[in-house]
Amino acid sequence: MKGPVSQSMSVKRAQVEFHNVASLGEPERAAAVYADENIRRGSILRNHETFIGPMTPFLEIGANAGHTSYMLANEFGAQGFALDLSADSLRHGIALQDRWGLAHAPVRMAGDALHLPFQDNSLRAVLAFQMLSQFLDIESVFVEVKRVLAPGGLFIFAEEPLRRLLSLRLYRCPYYENMKWWERKLFDWGMLGYLVRDVIGAHQEESFGIRQNHSMYLKDWHTLIGRHFDPFETDLFLPERGWGERVAKKMCRRLSRRQFDWAGATLLGGTLAAVCRKPGPSGGPAFQLERFESLLECPDCRGPLARTVNETLACTACSYQAPLEGGVYNLLPSASRNELYPGPRPDIIDFSQPGHEALLGAGWHELEGHFGNRYRWIDEQASLRLTNVRGGRQVLRVRGFVPEPALAVQGTVRVTTRVNGAAAGDWRLDRTGLFIVETEVAEAPSYEVELSATPRWMPPIDDRMLSVNFSSIRLVPLEDN
Repeated sequence: MKGPVSQSMSVKRAQVEFHNVASLGEPERAAAVYADENIRRGSILRNHETFIGPMTPFLEIGANAGHTSYMLANEFGAQGFALDLSADSLRHGIALQDRWGLAHAPVRMAGDALHLPFQDNSLRAVLAFQMLSQFLDIESVFVEVKRVLAPGGLFIFAEEPLRRLLSLRLYRCPYYENMKWWERKLFDWGMLGYLVRDVIGAHQEESFGIRQNHSMYLKDWHTLIGRHFDPFETDLFLPERGWGERVAKKMCRRLSRRQFDWAGATLLGGTLAAVCRKPGPSGGPAFQLERFESLLECPDCRGPLARTVNETLACTACSYQAPLEGGVYNLLPSASRNELYPGPRPDIIDFSQPGHEALLGAGWHELEGHFGNRYRWIDEQASLRLTNVRGGRQVLRVRGFVPEPALAVQGTVRVTTRVNGAAAGDWRLDRTGLFIVETEVAEAPSYEVELSATPRWMPPIDDRMLSVNFSSIRLVPLEDN
């Protein structure tokens, strides 16, 4: 009997879309967030500096823009690799390097944490921050990490959520900026955590199609770590949002003076950081940054990779090649790479890509926004045409944004679709921010799509009537969903 699929192709597709927008759509805000994350993560590493020791060569998985890998290369003197499913997020690291005036950079590559393009026993340290909970089978990531770690190597992860015992688990809640007024009040009081089903903000990522795994209590994490690594050290970070959680922490301290952190983390949740050593004598491989390809293996056949004069990574055993594009190698297995990075195709409209306008009909305003989050507004209705290039039944996937002025008109926004003349989807959205809506459509060679949205509103310094904007519209085979 097969175990759970840790990440389906639809989830990986959603992650690529989400991180493109999150990393690139608001560059000023993203840079501030990354700087704050590096302060927290650097503090954890320094707290365990004696246990950790040298980290070269390192690999950070789920690196996003690679900001923490840049910190490792510049503040900790380590050399290594930043890997993420999103190649575009990693390309944004060039902007961070310039903004922060950094001298050193990691080798950046798009890749899959479940199929790491590294040889067995090839790395001294693997780091993962706030990404393990995006796998339904977290242990599968542990197994793959242990494979690529040298004996005595370290798996360092942090900011992983702990399942909270004190919660009614009533519903999922978005991030603070998208909360309703009463949710923000409860959050400020420290009471919202007693009501919501899982980590605050999970609702937004779930609505994007990303699947979250918030099933792990503290004891479950300790059991999993102990099954694969020995010894290990951990840190617990308990929530303290307002008087509601501060009072609970004091009660835990009084009731369990010796094991306060364990009791508090079990009752209130929070996050976990761990530094875990792979059994075996410490040492690790020698590493030369100018010959980094010597640690890699082909993601298709596991053969060795060589670097050509034009900086392409080429497998010496099969036809696999990964050119250097914008400072990033795409080392995903071919099947995943072809689906997640398909290039221009008539079944996909990505407003951040040139040529998308050829698939648009009437009703669209001009292109706006930043790279990674470009979009077009509509008034009340717009049309487009998509072609079924893969055959079979399809799911129409629409990504857009609900602005606050639209909600202010009547409290909800209505988005509807018609496909080949027939009603296909009808959604009512009651929160501002990014949204994803999907609807199944019958098999056909092509699809004439009409998008409608109400209410209409007029910006104060504009003469257009607007409703919502859209940044991506595509077909997804039903079998992939």
